[in-house]
Amino acid sequence: MNNVKYCAYLVTILTFYISCNALEEDKNLTDERIKISIREAGNRLLLTHGDSTSLILPVEKISAAKYLLRFKNNHSFEPNTIVNAVKEGFKKGQIPQEYIVQVIQCADNKVAYSYQMHRQEEKTIIPCAGRALPSNCYLFEFRFLESVKTDRRDVLWFALLIPIVLVVIIGLKKRKNINLQLQTESYNRIGSFKFYPKENKLIKETEEFTLTKKECELLSLLIAHPNEVINREVLTKKIWEDNGVIVGRSLDTYISKLRKKLASDTTIKITNIHGVGYKLELLSSGN
Repeated sequence: MNNVKYCAYLVTILTFYISCNALEEDKNLTDERIKISIREAGNRLLLTHGDSTSLILPVEKISAAKYLLRFKNNHSFEPNTIVNAVKEGFKKGQIPQEYIVQVIQCADNKVAYSYQMHRQEEKTIIPCAGRALPSNCYLFEFRFLESVKTDRRDVLWFALLIPIVLVVIIGLKKRKNINLQLQTESYNRIGSFKFYPKENKLIKETEEFTLTKKECELLSLLIAHPNEVINREVLTKKIWEDNGVIVGRSLDTYISKLRKKLASDTTIKITNIHGVGYKLELLSSGN
C-alpha cells in the first residue's frame, strides 16, 4: 500500500510539472494568437475603407493585457467600422470578448475615439458611432479586461483527474484487502449471507452491510438458536439489560432493521411469535 501511495504522489507531481510547462508554452502561443488577431482586425479595417495596400506595422505588446497597432500611412476611420472590424477579427481568433479600444492621435497622444466591449450588453459602451475621424496618424491601443483562455485546458483537467483516479484505485485496493481479510476470517453462514461478527459485517455477493453493535449481538443470538423461539425477555436481557439500559421497543426496532438487511434472501425469516419472542427461520430454497 505504501508503494501505491508513493506512486500516486509521484504521478501527481509529475503531471502538474508537465501541465505547468505546457501552460507556459501555451502562454507564448496565446500572445502570438492575440497579435495575429489584432493584425486581422487592422486588415479588415483598412479593407472596409477600400485600402488593400497600406502597410500594417508589427503589433507591440505594452503589458500583460495591452497591445498597440500602428499603420504606416494616415487614414480616416468611421467608429462603427472600427467596432465591427475588431469584433470580427477577435471572433476569428477566439480572443476575449471584454476589452477597451482607444484610438490615439500620434502627434499629441490624445484619445480621438474609444469604446468598451463587454459580455453583458448593458456594460458595452460605444459612443459617437456615426462621427468619422479625420485623416490622421492614429495608434490603436487594445486593453483586455479578461484573461485569454488557453488551448491546453485539457492538460489541467488531466492534472486534476489523475489524483482522483489514483485515490479511487487506492480505495478499491483497500476494499479488496478488507474483503480478502474477511474471507480468511471465520464467519457464520445464513442462507446466502456470510455473517462476520468480529467485523460487524453481513455480506452477500456484491451486497455488504455494516451492522451496529446491537444488531450484531441480536443476530448472533438468533443464529445460535436457528428455528427456535427465543423469549423477548431473554433477548432484551442479553443485549440491553446487561449493559444497564432498556429502551421501550428497542428490540422490535432492531429486528425490523435486520429484516430489511436480510430481505434479499427469501429463505431467511425472522418470525414474531406474538407475546412470546422471535424465531430465526432458515428455509430450504425449495420451500
